[in-house]
Amino acid sequence: MKTLSTSFTASGPAWNNMKSLRFAALPSRIERLEELAYNLSWSWDNRARELFKRLDPELWSLTQHNPVKLLNEIDPARLRHAAEDPDFLREYEVTIKRFPGSRQHAPKWFTHEFPQMIDEKIAYFSAEFGLHTSLPIYSGGLGILAGDHCKESSDLGIPLIGVGFVYPQGYFHQRIRSDGWQEDIYEILDRRNVPVEPAGTSPGGRYLVEIRIGPSKIFVEVWRVNLGSVVLYLMDTDVEENAPGDRELTARLYGGDKEHRIRQEIVLGVGGVRVLQSLGIQPGVFHGNEGHTSFMLLERAREMVLSGLKFEEAADRIRATSIFTTHTPVAAGHDTFPFSMMEKHFSGYWDDLGITKQQFMDLGDYADAFNMTVLAFNLAGRRNGVSKLHGRVTRRMWQSVWPDTPEDQIPVTSITNGVHAPTWIASELASLFDRHLGPEWIDRHDDISFWNHVVDIPDQEFWNVHQTLKKKLISFARERARTLWAEDFIDSRQVIAMGTLLNPDALTIGFARRFTGYKRASLLFQDLDRVKKILLNRWKPVQIVFAGKAHPADEHGKHLIHQIYSLAADRDLAGHVAFIENYEMHAAHFLTQGVDVWLNNPRAPLEACGTSGQKAGMNGILNLSVLDGWWYEGYNGSNGWAIGDPPEDLEVHYDDTTDAESLYELLEQQIVPLYYDRDQSGLSSGWIQMAKESLRSVVPQYSARRMLKDYAQKMYVPAALDAMKVKSTV
Repeated sequence: MKTLSTSFTASGPAWNNMKSLRFAALPSRIERLEELAYNLSWSWDNRARELFKRLDPELWSLTQHNPVKLLNEIDPARLRHAAEDPDFLREYEVTIKRFPGSRQHAPKWFTHEFPQMIDEKIAYFSAEFGLHTSLPIYSGGLGILAGDHCKESSDLGIPLIGVGFVYPQGYFHQRIRSDGWQEDIYEILDRRNVPVEPAGTSPGGRYLVEIRIGPSKIFVEVWRVNLGSVVLYLMDTDVEENAPGDRELTARLYGGDKEHRIRQEIVLGVGGVRVLQSLGIQPGVFHGNEGHTSFMLLERAREMVLSGLKFEEAADRIRATSIFTTHTPVAAGHDTFPFSMMEKHFSGYWDDLGITKQQFMDLGDYADAFNMTVLAFNLAGRRNGVSKLHGRVTRRMWQSVWPDTPEDQIPVTSITNGVHAPTWIASELASLFDRHLGPEWIDRHDDISFWNHVVDIPDQEFWNVHQTLKKKLISFARERARTLWAEDFIDSRQVIAMGTLLNPDALTIGFARRFTGYKRASLLFQDLDRVKKILLNRWKPVQIVFAGKAHPADEHGKHLIHQIYSLAADRDLAGHVAFIENYEMHAAHFLTQGVDVWLNNPRAPLEACGTSGQKAGMNGILNLSVLDGWWYEGYNGSNGWAIGDPPEDLEVHYDDTTDAESLYELLEQQIVPLYYDRDQSGLSSGWIQMAKESLRSVVPQYSARRMLKDYAQKMYVPAALDAMKVKSTV
């Protein structure tokens, strides 16, 4: 990697013409529906989603709420009718005026608080972004967090720019065979039906950037995703100019061996910096979301050294203007590469940096390998974990990087993750808030005192909304099973396993996680006879709905799915255990909004945060969780239940039997009795009181709005001030 050159070109058919041909049936009177469809702000704007739904409610459901696909497949007669319907046109005009690119906005929070910073762009690098199910470039929590981070940045006016990949095959689709084993199915992304556009501003269709990786010359096609006022630039090597092997570099999320992974991460980090440079974008601040992104720090240093700085001067500037967020205390979650592999791909790169090969390797040297997290710790001056407990765990885990520093002074802080409230709070619940808290709730949802008013919501209305959401979950499970049955993909045993016998009146527990060992999906079934007594109680029935994928290479995770699925298909437990396959964002909405209890029982302290529990809590669902991640600080004794004791010693807790006993006792003695303790009107006032406390305690404290304000005040603004100082001295 002696030199790493970049060039770009625009070629191919005009994208604007492609769009006009695509939506040729769209009448001019409502033509801005196209602009709206190509800005993912509709994904968290209830009014915009309702507008698209009105065009064709059935097709809206069949397309999984994807307006681009809807406009591609809709009957032109429906569009003509909408263009002549006064009611539709009235909603259309109001929605367009609310659209981020179409109205004069009042100053947003960031602009109001830090007006001098609005031109200091923040480049946010991530290997995955969970934005909407129509763009499957995410695998789980890390990607969903990145998507929520970008959405809230748009809402607050933070000048963020995202950098990542368009994966033509995305993450795999999960299919559970009749024998209960997971199949990994990859499907090619149909760009015609997703809200992405070429990155360039020229009328040409493609935007190509050329980089060199070792002896190879790689072409990257760059795509643009509009997310409110935030723009994401997503790279793809699947272009005809590349050799077949290079075209596969960005084919799949988290695929391939270490050789594939290092080349992919070079494209993400080094290529991402080059892409921004070719687009004329010069961020003052860079934020790496997990270690996959860390090579961008090296490329920034290389650029500065080539411009005339010594390496240490460049490194100091990079530290002052770079943020790094680590998301896992699990060792396997941190990428490492053999030194020989680093030398192969970066041979000569250290010459451009003005340092020796040994100095270069020392930047990531950890446990006889080059560690991407250690590289980030060495070159990013602001570092954080994603919950208070995770910050403590991270400082202990990586203390050897700072061997002369006491553990409590290790320079790693924490900013607890949050979730994007407009995306994850059910529209039915949002309407309830509109009626009883006022429509200003959405602008004040991080105001702790405001949520004291949630007690004013009438219990009956609150319960009715919750029951509606539970019925939607069960209908979703049944419809998915019905569709697969009709297509002859599943047998009768699987129909039962997928939840067709679920009871809307039964206490419903949800467990939706990545299936891997430390998350302990099967903990509940440690004593099967005892569990059956809990689930099969004739007068107080309990049912549990599972969902989640195992990584294709995680055989133990697949075994756990097989174990759970076998129980779901078992005649004795039919209707009391269900497994919903292919867990993704669309399914996540139904689960995090429609169950009664959210179960999370990892081995503490291996859960960095656990944002799915935050999504559930924001919908009035009670968390039943080990005191790890966000629940360690979020549990207050009245908003859910804690399994076992907190991991104060920070050592991994392997006592499954004790945790299972705690779980059984909570279900038998507290949770089930409380849920079924009804008054004369059929309401469980004690349960509703706890559900409202969940809203009061979770929404303001664990929203992405609180999180982004923390990042802005603690990370972005100080780094931007340092960037401005650097500019003033150049």
